[in-house]
Amino acid sequence: MSNKITTQRGSTAHSPDLNWSQVRETVLMLELAAVQIEAAMKDSNASVEVLTDSFTTMAGYMRTISDTVETLPDDGSVGEAKKNLGGISEHVSSMVHQAIIAFQFYDKLVQRLAHVGISLGDLSDLVGDTGRLFNPGEWVALQSKIKCKYTTREEIAMFEAVMQGMPVQEAIDHFMAEMKDKNDDIELF
Repeated sequence: MSNKITTQRGSTAHSPDLNWSQVRETVLMLELAAVQIEAAMKDSNASVEVLTDSFTTMAGYMRTISDTVETLPDDGSVGEAKKNLGGISEHVSSMVHQAIIAFQFYDKLVQRLAHVGISLGDLSDLVGDTGRLFNPGEWVALQSKIKCKYTTREEIAMFEAVMQGMPVQEAIDHFMAEMKDKNDDIELF
Protein backbone atom coordinates (compact mmCIF):
# COMPACT_ATOMS: atom_id res chain seq x y z
CA MET A 1 0.00 0.00 0.00
CA SER A 2 1.42 3.36 -0.92
CA ASN A 3 1.17 6.52 1.09
CA LYS A 4 1.39 9.12 -1.64
CA ILE A 5 1.85 12.68 -0.45
CA THR A 6 -1.08 14.42 -2.12
CA THR A 7 -2.65 16.46 0.62
CA GLN A 8 -1.87 19.82 -0.96
CA ARG A 9 -0.69 21.15 -4.32
CA GLY A 10 1.74 24.01 -4.70
CA SER A 11 4.45 25.36 -2.45
CA THR A 12 3.74 26.38 1.12
CA ALA A 13 7.38 27.22 1.91
CA HIS A 14 6.62 30.95 2.13
CA SER A 15 3.93 30.35 4.74
CA PRO A 16 4.61 26.95 6.29
CA ASP A 17 2.08 25.39 8.60
CA LEU A 18 2.08 22.14 10.56
CA ASN A 19 1.46 20.20 7.32
CA TRP A 20 4.47 21.69 5.54
CA SER A 21 6.72 19.03 4.03
CA GLN A 22 10.13 19.28 2.44
CA VAL A 23 9.27 16.10 0.56
CA ARG A 24 6.21 17.76 -1.00
CA GLU A 25 8.37 20.77 -1.93
CA THR A 26 10.95 18.43 -3.51
CA VAL A 27 8.26 16.60 -5.48
CA LEU A 28 6.86 19.92 -6.71
CA MET A 29 10.28 21.10 -7.89
CA LEU A 30 11.01 17.76 -9.62
CA GLU A 31 7.65 17.86 -11.40
CA LEU A 32 8.30 21.45 -12.47
CA ALA A 33 11.74 20.55 -13.86
CA ALA A 34 10.31 17.62 -15.83
CA VAL A 35 7.53 19.77 -17.32
CA GLN A 36 9.99 22.55 -18.23
CA ILE A 37 12.13 20.04 -20.13
CA GLU A 38 9.06 18.72 -21.95
CA ALA A 39 7.87 22.24 -22.85
CA ALA A 40 11.30 23.27 -24.13
CA MET A 41 11.48 20.16 -26.30
CA LYS A 42 8.02 20.80 -27.76
CA ASP A 43 8.91 24.43 -28.53
CA SER A 44 12.12 23.50 -30.28
CA ASN A 45 10.71 20.50 -32.16
CA ALA A 46 8.48 22.65 -34.36
CA SER A 47 11.42 24.83 -35.43
CA VAL A 48 13.69 21.87 -36.04
CA GLU A 49 11.01 20.14 -38.13
CA VAL A 50 10.83 23.22 -40.38
CA LEU A 51 14.63 23.31 -40.66
CA THR A 52 14.85 19.58 -41.35
CA ASP A 53 12.22 19.78 -44.08
CA SER A 54 13.95 22.83 -45.58
CA PHE A 55 17.36 21.18 -45.66
CA THR A 56 15.95 17.94 -47.04
CA THR A 57 14.25 19.89 -49.82
CA MET A 58 17.46 21.87 -50.43
CA ALA A 59 19.39 18.62 -50.72
CA GLY A 60 16.96 17.47 -53.42
CA TYR A 61 17.30 20.77 -55.28
CA MET A 62 21.09 20.57 -55.05
CA ARG A 63 20.97 17.09 -56.60
CA THR A 64 18.81 18.49 -59.45
CA ILE A 65 21.21 21.40 -59.95
CA SER A 66 24.22 19.05 -59.97
CA ASP A 67 22.53 16.73 -62.45
CA THR A 68 21.64 19.66 -64.71
CA VAL A 69 25.17 21.10 -64.53
CA GLU A 70 26.56 17.71 -65.57
CA THR A 71 24.61 17.92 -68.83
CA LEU A 72 26.43 21.12 -69.86
CA PRO A 73 29.33 20.89 -72.35
CA ASP A 74 32.87 20.78 -70.95
CA ASP A 75 34.47 23.30 -73.33
CA GLY A 76 34.41 27.06 -73.78
CA SER A 77 32.81 29.56 -71.43
CA VAL A 78 30.00 27.13 -70.69
CA GLY A 79 32.61 24.54 -69.68
CA GLU A 80 34.21 27.07 -67.32
CA ALA A 81 30.79 27.88 -65.84
CA LYS A 82 30.10 24.13 -65.51
CA LYS A 83 33.34 23.69 -63.58
CA ASN A 84 32.56 26.61 -61.24
CA LEU A 85 28.95 25.57 -60.67
CA GLY A 86 30.00 21.97 -60.10
CA GLY A 87 32.44 23.02 -57.36
CA ILE A 88 29.92 25.32 -55.71
CA SER A 89 27.24 22.66 -55.94
CA GLU A 90 29.49 20.09 -54.26
CA HIS A 91 30.36 22.57 -51.51
CA VAL A 92 26.72 23.48 -50.82
CA SER A 93 25.70 19.81 -50.91
CA SER A 94 28.38 19.08 -48.33
CA MET A 95 27.08 21.90 -46.12
CA VAL A 96 23.51 20.59 -46.41
CA HIS A 97 24.75 17.10 -45.49
CA GLN A 98 26.53 18.50 -42.41
CA ALA A 99 23.34 20.32 -41.39
CA ILE A 100 21.33 17.11 -41.68
CA ILE A 101 23.90 15.35 -39.46
CA ALA A 102 23.55 18.19 -36.93
CA PHE A 103 19.78 17.60 -36.91
CA GLN A 104 20.42 13.93 -36.17
CA PHE A 105 22.49 14.97 -33.16
CA TYR A 106 19.63 17.24 -32.11
CA ASP A 107 17.29 14.26 -32.34
CA LYS A 108 19.60 12.35 -30.02
CA LEU A 109 19.59 15.30 -27.61
CA VAL A 110 15.80 15.36 -27.59
CA GLN A 111 15.72 11.64 -26.84
CA ARG A 112 18.11 12.15 -23.92
CA LEU A 113 16.11 15.05 -22.54
CA ALA A 114 12.92 13.00 -22.81
CA HIS A 115 14.61 10.28 -20.77
CA VAL A 116 15.67 12.86 -18.16
CA GLY A 117 12.12 14.20 -17.95
CA ILE A 118 10.69 10.70 -17.50
CA SER A 119 13.37 9.88 -14.91
CA LEU A 120 12.56 13.06 -12.98
CA GLY A 121 8.89 12.08 -13.02
CA ASP A 122 9.75 8.59 -11.78
CA LEU A 123 11.94 10.10 -9.04
CA SER A 124 9.15 12.48 -8.09
CA ASP A 125 6.73 9.55 -7.79
CA LEU A 126 9.17 7.66 -5.57
CA VAL A 127 9.96 10.62 -3.32
CA GLY A 128 6.27 11.47 -3.04
CA ASP A 129 5.30 7.98 -1.90
CA THR A 130 6.22 7.45 1.75
CA GLY A 131 5.52 3.73 1.35
CA ARG A 132 8.35 3.51 -1.19
CA LEU A 133 10.60 6.41 -0.16
CA PHE A 134 12.45 4.56 2.59
CA ASN A 135 12.67 1.23 0.77
CA PRO A 136 16.18 0.67 -0.70
CA GLY A 137 14.73 -1.88 -3.15
CA GLU A 138 12.57 0.86 -4.67
CA TRP A 139 15.67 3.02 -5.17
CA VAL A 140 17.53 0.13 -6.80
CA ALA A 141 14.55 -0.45 -9.10
CA LEU A 142 14.49 3.26 -10.00
CA GLN A 143 18.22 3.23 -10.73
CA SER A 144 17.81 0.16 -12.96
CA LYS A 145 14.92 1.79 -14.79
CA ILE A 146 16.98 4.94 -15.39
CA LYS A 147 20.07 2.98 -16.47
CA CYS A 148 18.00 1.04 -19.04
CA LYS A 149 17.18 4.32 -20.80
CA TYR A 150 20.84 5.01 -21.64
CA THR A 151 21.72 4.14 -25.22
CA THR A 152 25.50 4.46 -25.38
CA ARG A 153 28.34 2.67 -23.66
CA GLU A 154 29.65 6.04 -22.39
CA GLU A 155 26.32 7.00 -20.78
CA ILE A 156 26.09 3.64 -19.01
CA ALA A 157 29.69 3.97 -17.80
CA MET A 158 28.96 7.48 -16.48
CA PHE A 159 25.86 6.25 -14.64
CA GLU A 160 27.72 3.32 -13.11
CA ALA A 161 30.65 5.54 -12.07
CA VAL A 162 28.29 7.90 -10.23
CA MET A 163 26.46 4.98 -8.59
CA GLN A 164 29.86 3.65 -7.41
CA GLY A 165 30.78 6.99 -5.82
CA MET A 166 32.51 9.11 -8.46
CA PRO A 167 31.53 12.77 -8.04
CA VAL A 168 28.88 13.71 -10.61
CA GLN A 169 30.90 16.57 -12.12
CA GLU A 170 33.95 14.33 -12.54
CA ALA A 171 31.83 11.65 -14.23
CA ILE A 172 30.30 14.23 -16.59
CA ASP A 173 33.73 15.68 -17.42
CA HIS A 174 35.00 12.18 -18.22
CA PHE A 175 31.89 11.46 -20.31
CA MET A 176 32.27 14.73 -22.25
CA ALA A 177 35.96 14.03 -22.91
CA GLU A 178 35.10 10.58 -24.29
CA MET A 179 32.38 12.06 -26.49
CA LYS A 180 34.78 14.75 -27.75
CA ASP A 181 37.35 12.09 -28.65
CA LYS A 182 34.61 10.17 -30.41
CA ASN A 183 33.21 13.17 -32.35
CA ASP A 184 34.59 11.94 -35.67
CA ASP A 185 32.52 8.77 -35.43
CA ILE A 186 29.11 9.78 -36.72
CA GLU A 187 26.38 7.56 -35.40
CA LEU A 188 23.40 7.53 -37.75
CA PHE A 189 20.15 6.45 -36.15
